[in-house]
Amino acid sequence: MDKKKTIVYSHDTVEFVTVAAEFCGYVEGAQGRNRKDFINTILKLFPLLYLKASLLKAVEVEEDFYPETFVTEQDYEYLRTSIAAVMGEHDDYLDLCNEDVRFSDEPMMKSISEDIADVYQAVRNFVETYRIGIEENMFGAVAEIEQSFQLYWGQTLVNAMRALHRCKGMQEEDDDLYNDAE
Repeated sequence: MDKKKTIVYSHDTVEFVTVAAEFCGYVEGAQGRNRKDFINTILKLFPLLYLKASLLKAVEVEEDFYPETFVTEQDYEYLRTSIAAVMGEHDDYLDLCNEDVRFSDEPMMKSISEDIADVYQAVRNFVETYRIGIEENMFGAVAEIEQSFQLYWGQTLVNAMRALHRCKGMQEEDDDLYNDAE
């Protein structure tokens, strides 16, 4: 088996594809979900997605590879607004981990919905390339997703996870107050 097939069908790659597809399917159905359930599920999927992405082999494609994009602007915006509706007033958060914060007088606001949509866009494009099944493109997609994980969406995932964790804590405090009132 050549190097490309070894990477494309490796245990770590196949497990990443599985988790990535599960994540995509879940967030695509975000509209109308209960906030508490949504947060709890994403807080389980994100660490798994991060772990599986971190196990992907760093590979380089010999020729120029331009990954196909499947997520349109309309898809992205629909997903983002669906998640924003689920998150409601808890969607926005202060991003204190951004390097630009050190040089700014203004706090940097981010949104959980945009972060999740950014991760989704990278991961869905990868999953769709894999679904088509052309090994050359699959190999390029592994190289692309691993590199973009290192450079961008891995940090975005961690930032969103931190904000979601905070939301979960706030929800649990609210639940305790509600239960005490009864």
